[in-house]
Amino acid sequence: MHCLALDIGGTKIAAAIVANGEIHQRQQIATPQENAAQALQQAIAQLLAEYQNQFDYVAVASTGIINQGILTALNPKNLGGLAEFPLKASIARHTSKPVGLLNDVQAAAYAEYQLQDRSQLANFAFITVSTGVGGGLIVDHQLLTEPNGISGHVGHTLADPNGPLCGCGRRGCVEAIAAGRAIEAVASTWSDPCSPKEVFERFRKNDEKATALVANSARAIANLVADLKIAMDMQKIVIGGSVGLAEGYLSLVQRFLEEMPPIYRCEIESARLGQDAGLVGAAHWVKDTLLRQSQKVGQGACYA
Repeated sequence: MHCLALDIGGTKIAAAIVANGEIHQRQQIATPQENAAQALQQAIAQLLAEYQNQFDYVAVASTGIINQGILTALNPKNLGGLAEFPLKASIARHTSKPVGLLNDVQAAAYAEYQLQDRSQLANFAFITVSTGVGGGLIVDHQLLTEPNGISGHVGHTLADPNGPLCGCGRRGCVEAIAAGRAIEAVASTWSDPCSPKEVFERFRKNDEKATALVANSARAIANLVADLKIAMDMQKIVIGGSVGLAEGYLSLVQRFLEEMPPIYRCEIESARLGQDAGLVGAAHWVKDTLLRQSQKVGQGACYA
């Protein structure tokens, strides 16, 4: 089957035909910022028209939370004019093909899971440490998405009750300590302020302030890994994102994890898929779950 996969992010929208896990006819456009809701509806219409008659179903990986086909977020301000956007309805307006939607990090988690020995790995998680911190959780071979699309937002678990205020409104979330945005917030207050990229350059040169800042992030992620292990019996956790894949970061997470009792430790490794993980993962997930369920009950459409 051929899938029209869309990956909707805060700055870009990627689109491609995905067949047998391979990407064809990929294109990328900027996510509309002005009159965002109307402009996104127009962009969706244009993309579906360009790929007309080339796909059997549509799979969407999107930033934010997908709840009953509506795009929202823990911090709706992050979505600008796209808060409470009727994403599924906007797509269904232009096609009669089945449509499935999920969060982009959930989709990336499902894509990374395809690379594992799934017969030996029932419980698996993906954590992205980038501008923010997100995740996707697979339990008993199933990606958790229901009932409200919130599952996997592990960046908003508690790291420090006395920590900085997170954008979601809670104090001390993992994201508020470990994410690139959090690293930038601290580095900007230094007498010699620098960007997150420069923080990591200084970290690799053993700069004391940069090393302490990166270590604070890595320690929060190590504790998150431990929490997922003890709460959900995770067997392996893959870590990605621009911070998570930065040179020296994963080994630091591993070091902090090894300081904990063995019961809290979990196998961790770097993500292997790049920017197209969302496209591939969404295509796989819709085919493996929603379409299969639809076929069992004889329905002609799928929902997410």
